[in-house]
Formats: sequence, structure tokens, C-alpha cells
Amino acid sequence: MTAPVREFMRHEYDHCLNKRFTAVANLSYCSKMIFRDDGFDGIIIFTSLLLQMGGYSVKKTMQLFASFVLLMLGLGKADAAYTLNLTQGVTKISNELYDLHMLILWICVAIGIAVFGTMFYSIYHHRKSKGHQAAQFHENTTVEIVWTIIPTLILIGMAIPATKAVIDLDDIEDTEMSIKVTGWQWKWEYEYLDTGIHFFSSLDEESNQARQIGSGIDPKSVPNYLLNVDKPLVIPTKTKIRFLFTAADVIHSWWVPALGWKKDTNPGFINEAWTYVEEAGTYRGQCAELCGRDHGFMPIVVIAKEPQEYARWVEEQKALATAAANAAEQEWSKTDLIEKGEALYVNNCASCHMADGAGIDGTFPALTGSAIVTGDMNGQVELMLNGKDMMPAFGTMFNPVEFAAVATYIRNGLGNNVGDSIQPSEIKDLQASLAD
Repeated sequence: MTAPVREFMRHEYDHCLNKRFTAVANLSYCSKMIFRDDGFDGIIIFTSLLLQMGGYSVKKTMQLFASFVLLMLGLGKADAAYTLNLTQGVTKISNELYDLHMLILWICVAIGIAVFGTMFYSIYHHRKSKGHQAAQFHENTTVEIVWTIIPTLILIGMAIPATKAVIDLDDIEDTEMSIKVTGWQWKWEYEYLDTGIHFFSSLDEESNQARQIGSGIDPKSVPNYLLNVDKPLVIPTKTKIRFLFTAADVIHSWWVPALGWKKDTNPGFINEAWTYVEEAGTYRGQCAELCGRDHGFMPIVVIAKEPQEYARWVEEQKALATAAANAAEQEWSKTDLIEKGEALYVNNCASCHMADGAGIDGTFPALTGSAIVTGDMNGQVELMLNGKDMMPAFGTMFNPVEFAAVATYIRNGLGNNVGDSIQPSEIKDLQASLAD
């Protein structure tokens, strides 16, 4: 483990401990917060990193494990739907997979009943107290042939529908539209290849605020907590849609249970899938591949609309894109840029650089008083455009107005007071040069 990661986890641990008492109740609160935001994956990784750090006493480590035990005994309730069966879904392929799952399940149930029933019957009716003697034989050719042929036939019978389902999963022929999905830490990028619509989708502001330790907001009061986004993916019903999956940084996994499948998004590779949604509705999912600190805050929302409504949505998005392009040509005041940039900073930058711009020593640099931020504007803009190390390239994430707003806010907020600003038109030219 690298030193920056160790320091980051140490900061998280200390920050959590400082919020409550210093005994088991404190650690129980801490583990609840981690469990609330990241689930069991967060607890396991947090604990393993804590143990690897070696900078804490055995007593503290034991207290942490004790808090986990208390959590599992009911002091911390997980707000998750509890189900025992596969999600049936709302697409053709999801229903086919559900039917295959149920078929295989009942075949296994029948085999289990037959095998264990025969075993228990034989044990009971051939017990020693009834005078039975164990048969003395070492092989029986007929029996061996039978118990080889029957399982083989069963497996062939199961393989036929399973093979059909696998082939159907990869059948992207006759698709009517294509959507490219790119995973980023920690948001999704959607590009409609047929219409040119393009946007990023992030955790919604209400969930983002409620998830912060010490926010004072009850997550139960937030609708669809951690499962809502600022910009959902909108698709038409009764349309065969092809998805192309890739990633810009690390491996992610795009998963909406109602669609019946999930696909990894790998940097430098393209994966394909398709869907055909029968019914209009809202379907939620999330990243299913551990992808870093905010993996638990990377939801997916798919809204399926009737074709006529979808066509109206497309026209609305084109109009918004035109308005955004026109806004980039206007002259913006510094005050307006700072006001707009503050909200964008909270949703896109605060998870790493912290809400107050203090950053985390050794991992995420502080923006308050930073030489880059308070220095030449061009240096900061270039860094934001191209990214560096763990920082993504915001030149592709923000439109010119959003980029100019965030850059201006950072230089004139978070304890900084440089006094300058940059216009969206300047950013537009820089983004165009990057594209070339």
C-alpha cells in the first residue's frame, strides 16, 4: 500500500473517531457510517487497510471489531431491499434469464430431493438395529453406467436453454440505436451516437449532502438515497438498443438489475450489450465493480419513455445544447461565475479536495492557498483540462460555462481571493484545440 493511501485512510479513521466518543460507542458510530455509505465492501476494505497501516494499537483494532459485532446484532440497520430470488426484470432477455434460472433451480431441487431422499431412506430402513448387514461388493457395471448416463442427459437438457440464453445475450443484430457508456471515478458518461446527445451523470445533490459525515441529514429522509442521479439515462421503450461500454480510468461495472445483465467497463476495451424494454418506468442500479474511494456513490438511473415522449426529450436536449453553446459566447460576470461554480465544485470536486478546499495531506492537495490556484490562470486551466495522476480531465466533463465557473470559484472561493476570472468563450477555444 502506498503512503498516500495509508495517510488517506488514517485521515478518514481519525475524522470518524473525532466525531463521537472514543470508546466502543464511537467506533460503532464510525462503522455505521462506513456501512451506510459503502456497505460490507467498505467495512472489509477499511478494516484490512487499518490493519495494514500498523499505526494503531491492538486495543483500538479490537474495539473496531467489537463495533462491527454490535452492528451485526442490530444496532445498525442496513437500508436495503431483502430478496431471496433473482430479479425478474422488464426486458426480453431478463425474463429469459429469469425463466432459465427457475428451470435450473427446480431441476436442482428435484435432484436434491431424489438424492437425499434415497440416502435418508436407505439409512433409516437399512439400519443395524433392524438386523441389516452391509453388502460386500466393490463395483457394479450396470449401476455405474446408469449414474453416468442420467447426469449426462440432465446436463445436456440444462445446457440447451443455457446456450440459447448466452447466444441471445450477445445478439446485437438489428439494433435501432446505440449508446456509448464510459465509466469515470465516480460518474457515468453517456453519448447517444445517433443523435449526438452527450452528458455526464453523477450522484444527486441531496444524496451527496446526506452521505457526508456530520451532515445532520437522515438518509431515510432522502428519496432513493444513493440511488438517484442529477441526469438520468433516457431510452425509448419497444426499441432494441445497443450499448458500448468502456472506461476512462479504472474498471467499473454498469449494472441495472431490471435489465437482466451487467457489463464491465474496461479502459482501452469495448464491451457490448443490448436491451429491449417493454414498459415505461424508472429503473435503478449502480456500479458493481470496486473502483475506488467513492465506488458506493456511483448510481445509475434509467428512465424508459414511450417513443413519442422520448422523441420530445431528444428535442429538449438538443435545445439545451444549443442554449449552452450560446451561453458560452456570452460575457459572464465574476459574481455569476462564482455562484454557479460553487454548486459544481460541491458535486464534482469536494469528495477529494474537501468542501473547504483543505484536501488530504499526501493524497489530494489543498486548493486553499495553492500555488497553482493563486498563480497564473493558464496553469490552473491547463491542469483542469488535461488532468493529472488521480485527477480526471475535466476538459471533457464540463461544458465551457461550467468549466469557467468552477475555475473562477476555486480562485475566488475556498479562502482564495485572486480577484480574476476566465470567460467561457476562452475555455471553448481551449477545448476545441484539445479535440483537434
